[in-house]
Parts: sequence; structure tokens; C-alpha cells
Amino acid sequence: MTFMTKFLGASAALALSAGIASAQDAADPALIFDLGGKFDKSFNESAYTGAQRWADETGGEYNEVELQSDAQREQALRRFAENGNNPIVMAGFSFATPLSEVAPDYPDTTFVIIDGVVDQPNVKSVIFSEHEGSYLVGMIAAMASETDTVGFVGGMDIPLIRKFGCGYAQGVKAVNPEAEVIANMTGTTPAAWNDPARGGELALSQIGQGADVIYAAAGGTGVGVLQRAADEGVYSIGVDSNQNYLHPGQVLTSMVKRVDNVVYEAFSTEPSEIETGLTVMGVGTDNVGYAVDENNEELITEEMAAAVEEAKAAIASGELEVHDYTSDESCPAITF
Repeated sequence: MTFMTKFLGASAALALSAGIASAQDAADPALIFDLGGKFDKSFNESAYTGAQRWADETGGEYNEVELQSDAQREQALRRFAENGNNPIVMAGFSFATPLSEVAPDYPDTTFVIIDGVVDQPNVKSVIFSEHEGSYLVGMIAAMASETDTVGFVGGMDIPLIRKFGCGYAQGVKAVNPEAEVIANMTGTTPAAWNDPARGGELALSQIGQGADVIYAAAGGTGVGVLQRAADEGVYSIGVDSNQNYLHPGQVLTSMVKRVDNVVYEAFSTEPSEIETGLTVMGVGTDNVGYAVDENNEELITEEMAAAVEEAKAAIASGELEVHDYTSDESCPAITF
């Protein structure tokens, strides 16, 4: 059994305070979802899946909360910490600033931030090499495309999402140097994570320009991209969670990052034994990759699989280096 606090309008702060204060067991771990909601079928839902896996296997309970605005981040962290929840896991880079303020005030609480880095002795920072997994699905996109034009729809226009797009474009160009990669971002505010209608519009625009494979790295907005691609009879590529099931036979593959594993591991470990500091997860740890299952296995030919597995091994060994956009905010394969 878990509890969830939702926020409505002006009562948000009161609901947050009352909900966390009513936790049944202060020693339970806690999970804070990012904007877009835990059932976004992508990043947040992957975090939820990891928490539920832990609860199902152990019979344990955890506390959770969905935020409705950036202003609630610090309050949620402090309320859980005051309540004694430990560890406290948060999904999203936007927690970095409030966590850097909160963590020193609760030295006996272990915090785990996913997709962000906070240099505090009681914080475990987990980031993923999304550019590596995106490179692999970019290769698949290029091999599947019949128009030599593919698309990328990002969510909020931030370096992290450009990192996805940059890796994708490098993978496309590695297979077909002449291929065109059309890239669009949904917006510049957090609302960009949860606008499936806008995602569908961007997908339709790219299809009109010849794209026959579109990769969505846009949270809940990406659901609209996948839907429009399916409606128009072109392929899409999912992100974070395995989204192949959403449109069987139309989702070419999904670039998965195992956020679920991070949450599961954190909940399964005594807070005092969680290894704090920075952890980077890439294709070499099998925490970043691409999904093949009964929903898309007929779309991935033996030739595709062999080429991608060869590239995956080369990336893992260091023989093939995929440029990380965030290192210098540039990309050799595309201009955003």
C-alpha cells in the first residue's frame, strides 16, 4: 500500500504538508515524481515501475508524491525528510537546485537524484549516457527509413534533451551520411513534458517533410508523437520506458534507460549502505539500450540487430565514442 498526494490550485501547499505528515511509517522510502505525472508512460512511469517491483517482491511500503509545479520541489523534499523517510528518491534534473539546499540540513537522510548531480556527502547522483542508447536507435532508424529522412521530437529544450537528439543523429549518420534529421523541441518550459497534442502536431509536420521514422524524447508529449506516427503509417521510436506495446508493429523500438533499476536498487538497500557520489549508467552496464520484444521483433531484421550489437559492443569497450552534447553543447551531426 502506498499513499499519493496530489495538489489542486491554491491548496497545493496544504495538501502536500498534510499528505506527507500522514505517512503510515516514517521509515519507509519515498519517491518524488517529476512534472508530467507518474503515468506518463515514459520517465516517471519507469521510476514507478521500479518502486512497485520492490513493493511487490518485498511486501514493503513506500511514500510517493506527484508535483504540479516547480515551486513544490523543495517543500516535498523537506516534508519527507522531516517525516523521517529514508532514502528519498527523486526523478528529474530539476531537483538539483532544491536538493543542494535541502541535503545539508538532513545529514542522516540519504537522497538519490536521477538525471541530476548534487555534490553532497549524503546524495547519490545517477545520470545516464542517453546519447549512447540514442545512437543505437538512430542506427535502427536509418536502416528502416525508406525516405532517408527521419525526425526527432524533444520535450523541453534543455541540454539533456539535446543530448538525446545528438546521439540519435550520430547513429543515423553512421549508417547513412546523406540522411536528413529533422529536429524540433516542444517548448522551453516544463509544460513541454506533457503536451501530447503539440507532440502530434510536430510529428505531422515532420512527416510532411518526408520523415518516416520519428524518435520522441519528450515525456508525456511523446505519447502524442507515437500516436500520430501510427495514424500516418510511419514508424516511431519510444523513450525511457519500453513503449513498443503502445502501437505494436508501428513503434520501431524504444531507447530504454533503466530508471526503474535505480529506484529498485535504492529501495532495496539500507540507506546507510547506499553508495553516494556520482554514478554513470551507459550501454556497458545494460542500463541504457534498445528494446526488442513481441511487439517489434518482426521489424528488427538480423542485419539491423547485428549492426547495432556490434556498435553497442564498441561503445561499451570504448572503441566507439559517441559525442555527448552536454560536454560542450555542440553536436557534430546536427544543428539544433
